[in-house]
Amino acid sequence: MFNWKIQCLLCLAAILGVAVVSDLRSRRIPNALVLSGLALGFFFQSVAPEGNGLFHRSWGAIGSLQGFYGMGIGLAIFLPFYLLRTLGAGDVKLLAMLGVWFGPHPMIGIALLTSLCGGILALAVALWTKSLRQALENIHFMLTDTLVRVSAEGRATVPTPARTTGRLPYAIAIATGVAFEVVLLKGWYR
Repeated sequence: MFNWKIQCLLCLAAILGVAVVSDLRSRRIPNALVLSGLALGFFFQSVAPEGNGLFHRSWGAIGSLQGFYGMGIGLAIFLPFYLLRTLGAGDVKLLAMLGVWFGPHPMIGIALLTSLCGGILALAVALWTKSLRQALENIHFMLTDTLVRVSAEGRATVPTPARTTGRLPYAIAIATGVAFEVVLLKGWYR
């Protein structure tokens, strides 16, 4: 008997796993991986039995249209971070791809959990590399400069600090946020 629920979880776990490995190695998430994830997400939303979501206790597809809406919401939530140069394009595309798998409603929770995991990751990396002081100085510089620009010019632009502390493999935070959403909050394992 074909178990849709397990196959769905294994496919998404594989996509996120490859994204994490790729991000760790090259700080890039391949477009081919994101496109494969989109295709698989739409596939599951189209052919799986109807239900309340691919990662919901009442398991089942919510349909391609809801997947498309989820993709749009994932993109809308994280695109500003790309425009402010705080996230890479691959990270934003990966999060938009997750919207196809989860649909529109869980994307807020995934965004919050991913951001929380990203903050913890950033703190851990800053402590590990002994660059916490530089990271705090960069945050102070960016906030101060942005506030001065907004009050003087009326437009918000976030400057890039002269000395950066490096780029984070944010796919780790994304995968961890998704895992928390699926396992802990949705009770998917029950």
